[in-house]
Amino acid sequence: MFGAFSDNAPWLINPTTIPWLEGIDALRNTTRQKVPLMTERRLLPPGSRVATITYQIGSASLKWYLAKRNDNRSTSKRRLSHNMRVAFEHLGPTFIKLGQILSAGEGIFPQELVSEFSLCRDRVPADSFKIVRHTIETELRHNISDIFMSFDPVPLAAASIAQVHAAQLRSGEQVVVKVQRPYVKRLVNKDIAAMSWIAPLLSGRIPIATLANLPALIELFTETIVEELDFRLEAANMLDFANVLARTGQDALVVARPHPYLVTEKVLVMERLDGFEWGDVDGMRAAGVDTEEVLRAGLRAFLEGAILYGVFHGDLHGGNLSVLPNGKVAVMDFGITGRLDDSKRSAFIRLMVSALANDPVGQVDALKGLGALPIGTDSKKVASDLRLDQPPLDPTKMDADQLATELKDITKSLLSHGAKLPKELTLFIKDMIFLDQAVSILAPDVDLIQEISDLFTYFYERYGEQIAGDLGISPKDIPSIDAEGIKSSLMIADPVDRLTYNDLKARREKLWSKIEGVDREDS
Repeated sequence: MFGAFSDNAPWLINPTTIPWLEGIDALRNTTRQKVPLMTERRLLPPGSRVATITYQIGSASLKWYLAKRNDNRSTSKRRLSHNMRVAFEHLGPTFIKLGQILSAGEGIFPQELVSEFSLCRDRVPADSFKIVRHTIETELRHNISDIFMSFDPVPLAAASIAQVHAAQLRSGEQVVVKVQRPYVKRLVNKDIAAMSWIAPLLSGRIPIATLANLPALIELFTETIVEELDFRLEAANMLDFANVLARTGQDALVVARPHPYLVTEKVLVMERLDGFEWGDVDGMRAAGVDTEEVLRAGLRAFLEGAILYGVFHGDLHGGNLSVLPNGKVAVMDFGITGRLDDSKRSAFIRLMVSALANDPVGQVDALKGLGALPIGTDSKKVASDLRLDQPPLDPTKMDADQLATELKDITKSLLSHGAKLPKELTLFIKDMIFLDQAVSILAPDVDLIQEISDLFTYFYERYGEQIAGDLGISPKDIPSIDAEGIKSSLMIADPVDRLTYNDLKARREKLWSKIEGVDREDS
């Protein structure tokens, strides 16, 4: 079988006969090559869009600046995040998309910003059915009634790049139709040119991210969004991901089949898969779905794709996942997909193995291979400067001053070594943050230490020879898992044999109260 799809096939997938797959690799490479040109800063500002962006962001910043003298630090960050979110919504789809990406960066960006920009997820008004019909008929070169027996003019969802409608083909299949907003590509190009011109002027003045200055953030955003603007690439990602699932035997996850003919740059027709919403744990369990196994299967599949084939879903969140009545997880929306070449895939494997073996220097070496640190960086010095080679400090046992000093020292050290967040690593971290949150929903009482140990055993027994070959070592030389390393990565210094998500949650709440103490003392 080519891919992991639903049991009842509305049509068969044969990649050799799909016309929109022709030249897909060249299209993907050409699309990526556009990024440096799109983000190159021009000598003069690119048109009136700069003035509009400058006005909206400048006004938001000015309101924050005038009010911050009366705010403590935490309130000040919330106010700035709110002002920026409102400005982004005024600026339209490109900035709303940027806000949606920021909202998924919990643990990467400040919590106040993440919480505020999460409000961008459902605030995009839909285009009229007249516009949708025109796009479909232009792209597919047929009247909409020639293709669809029925077509719901009210969208199931409307996002910044596209909106999704339910429909039924003339041949009877129930489908979902994703239709790109007709003006988005033009507006994205204008906005990226404008943002690239403005970003250097704002760097250091607006605290949006710790390890990414604004120009780097705009470049990352461009790399992320550029492939979303061609639905042929998304449909190809769907097939690649489904193929990885099939090759690894992960039948617990399925992908909606894209239509073999009804896919263009701006229209994507796919089979419709209905199931439980990701957070509907009661509904799943009432239907006999083992939610803990759903989580395990999802994590295994995510890591198998990255480790073995260098392909993984780059935008995991509850809206892109649905649990079918048979317990299988339907994975949707492949506009953002992580892809690791052989070199980065090997570095990713080294990162995973080094983390589980509690090898800090190996982790730093792997981060260099992933592009998070300059190639010439002294790995031992980085590990020493970050005190990764020492027993972990428990942040919940620090007072506010100690915690503030520790955070500042870590940030200063990372920046001094030229640390940054490349696209693939950012997507991976973002996905792992989501999977962390998924534990709290689907399996809050499982023993995390035992689960990680079982996951290591699963990969070692099933893929040990392949992983060893990618690392250029013998399978017997793969380091054993280090339970102390697992606890160290979670910043736990106390001797514990069992750790549930609820235990971890209690620690995090204690840590956040410490951070709030830092904010109050710094205000």
